[in-house]
Amino acid sequence: MTNRPTRRTILIASGATGATALVAACGGSDDSGGDSASTRTTAPGQDGAGDKLADTADIPVGGGTIFKDQKVVVTQPEQGQFKAFSAICTHQQCLVGSVSDGTINCPCHGSKFKITDGAVANPPATRPLPAQNIVVDGNSISLA
Repeated sequence: MTNRPTRRTILIASGATGATALVAACGGSDDSGGDSASTRTTAPGQDGAGDKLADTADIPVGGGTIFKDQKVVVTQPEQGQFKAFSAICTHQQCLVGSVSDGTINCPCHGSKFKITDGAVANPPATRPLPAQNIVVDGNSISLA
């Protein structure tokens, strides 16, 4: 006599496999594709609210800098005007890779977002990058 799995055993095993796949799929992408001039990894201890991200002079006018550890991109659309957005693309959650020509660029599928407000400038993304809160105090930029 052969022991056959019960329907309950099959359903439980299928559910566990699906849950494992879902958890793996939700992991972050390490595919930054960005150039080192516009992407930064900060020192240990600089990954929470209130931690200094950069000096204002570190953010180019008309461009921006990506902070991988904090998953935030800080832009300076005009002299003295600083904006911050999530560095996670709203299309398929890749980390954006560069900031150039007035856009924040995702290397995964070519989505581009405006440095002024995070709005979609080039699909396939259909939603803007969410704004992030920063504090500019003198020459220092920190997460709020």
